[in-house]
Amino acid sequence: MTSFMHIRRQQALREAEGYIDLTMACADQHTLSEPVRNRLAQRALCALSQFEPCRSNRSHCSYLKGQALRVMERFPEAIEYFESAAELDGENLHIWLALGWCHKRVGKLDMAIQSLEEALAFEPGEAIIYYNLACYWSLANNAKLAIEYLSRAFSLDGDYRELIYGESDFDPIRSDPRFQELTSVIV
Repeated sequence: MTSFMHIRRQQALREAEGYIDLTMACADQHTLSEPVRNRLAQRALCALSQFEPCRSNRSHCSYLKGQALRVMERFPEAIEYFESAAELDGENLHIWLALGWCHKRVGKLDMAIQSLEEALAFEPGEAIIYYNLACYWSLANNAKLAIEYLSRAFSLDGDYRELIYGESDFDPIRSDPRFQELTSVIV
């Protein structure tokens, strides 16, 4: 491959990353309108279509395509790309989190849980995995496992305590005395 082609491929990757970053930046405080999000995600897909991925960036390209489709709420398509990325780079936490997130959105909690269990195999010290597993087990009405995972998330990163009050995923177990005990602990 010529140097020019390599540089152009890297530029297209960075361009796609930039569009996706724009859709997610400050998403909690300032959500973009759906047409704007979709337009930015479509531009990311367009940038990625300008070249054929090489072996060294195939996983990253699949991940970025999955992210763009996720932004567009085309979850089944996003899952396909995230699964491809996971096959190529099975130790990338972000891929497994995104895969779980999409599975949750299409009502496949068992697959969402399985995705995060995969992530635990190589990232057992990441609080976000335990927190998300707690959310998914809560939605699956398994208070015991939800509380166990939530407790582990808190022990790894106490800042997750601040998220539970606004997290609707915990609504199914909010009245459980074990949940109330865990979440009322003052640190």
